[in-house]
Amino acid sequence: MELIPAHSFWIKRMESLRTSKRAVLIVAAVTTFMGPFMVSGVNIVLPAMGTDFAAGAVLLSWVANAYLLSTAVMLVPAAKIADMAGRRKIFIYGIGLFTAATVLIAFAPTIWMVIGLRMLQGVGAAMVSTTGIAIVAAVFPVSERGRAIGITVAAVYIGLSTGPFAAGYLSALWGWRSLFLVTFPMGLLSVYLAATMIRDEWTPAAGQPLDIIGTLLYGLCLVLLMAGLSGMPGIKGTMALVGAIVCFYLFIRQELKTPYPVVEIALFQKNRGFAFSSLAALINYAATFAVAFYLSLYLQYIKAMTPQTAGLVLITQPVVMALFSPLAGRLSDRFEPGAIASLGMSLCATGLLLLALLNGGSGISYIVGTLLLLGLGFALFSSPNMNAIMSSVAPAHYGLASGTVATMRLIGQMLSMAIATLFFALFIGDVQITPETHTAFLQAMRLGFAVCCGLCLIGIYFSWNRGSIRANTDS
Repeated sequence: MELIPAHSFWIKRMESLRTSKRAVLIVAAVTTFMGPFMVSGVNIVLPAMGTDFAAGAVLLSWVANAYLLSTAVMLVPAAKIADMAGRRKIFIYGIGLFTAATVLIAFAPTIWMVIGLRMLQGVGAAMVSTTGIAIVAAVFPVSERGRAIGITVAAVYIGLSTGPFAAGYLSALWGWRSLFLVTFPMGLLSVYLAATMIRDEWTPAAGQPLDIIGTLLYGLCLVLLMAGLSGMPGIKGTMALVGAIVCFYLFIRQELKTPYPVVEIALFQKNRGFAFSSLAALINYAATFAVAFYLSLYLQYIKAMTPQTAGLVLITQPVVMALFSPLAGRLSDRFEPGAIASLGMSLCATGLLLLALLNGGSGISYIVGTLLLLGLGFALFSSPNMNAIMSSVAPAHYGLASGTVATMRLIGQMLSMAIATLFFALFIGDVQITPETHTAFLQAMRLGFAVCCGLCLIGIYFSWNRGSIRANTDS
């Protein structure tokens, strides 16, 4: 008789040691908060950095670009390594690396050291981004995945919304370096939560070798692409873009012939839903990411706002994203994700068109209203589109899909910043923004928003024509 309760005890004990869905969701939400918090906060303290280091607009843009470039370069190999060595392990190591680099930035004596540490910070972010969503997708069934992804995406936007607000006040009280110190306890908490609350391990590619040649070609392609875009229209920029195209061609050839590719090219060739959803993500992020960068400089230089006030204005968009992303995720569990995402991208295109009409006399209510529209559009796009990507592949490819969506996001963000850097170089040059350059700054900003609006219109095509994700999932 005593064997029954003892047996029940050990069953319950073993179940308690497994990774619960709630635990994964908590850890994913906390860890995905940190990166966006830092990204949005850095945009606010860029002018203070520029004053401290006497850095021009182009060099300041590399404080953002270095993070995006290193993250994008490492996302795909990090996804493959995580499938080989364990997603949980890479997830925890990534949090630790991100936290260490963030703290070191607070003590950096030069702008070049800041840029170098931002690159190291991006490597850690890549390790976290490519494994977090894969772990969520592995734990939650298809019927609940949209809601879980929506909550995770909401955490991203909470980070984006609190980053400018916190950065503005921290910068005013203790200087821009305090922004990087305040994330240290968050990093320690995230490592503790991940190590204690995620107990399972996922190694779908255990024993497979890493495609070193493909990884190097992929990274070199992205580096040359960023260098080329930021160096246009000069001869060096053109040569770098040609080199990026050559590297991309060699990368595709390498991935098609190797038995263990770092990227499954066939997945793009045979899975239209996955391919079009990934392209839609890339285009949407390329069109929208530079909004905060542009407006942070616009509000502080043109409107003469303090960092605190500028942060309060910019908080509008990510707050709306955080509020509506869980709802959009739940809707994508019930209705076709592509239709919801296409509506969201249409709203983003409208918001970017309105921003392209900004001038020195534009009212704050106009800016806030446009940010509200952009926030709603991005919320309706992001969660359903990510749900579509993760639901379009088999569980064995969750790591690849997670790495792909993160890569598309980062390449899109990198392209968005490259567009901003290019127009600054053309209209302003590598000088500090002063009243004498305000007219040129407005011209560069308006043209950038117009180009981004055009990108969004192209993205709507891919989003709408991706096919039925729900039908493929049900089959």
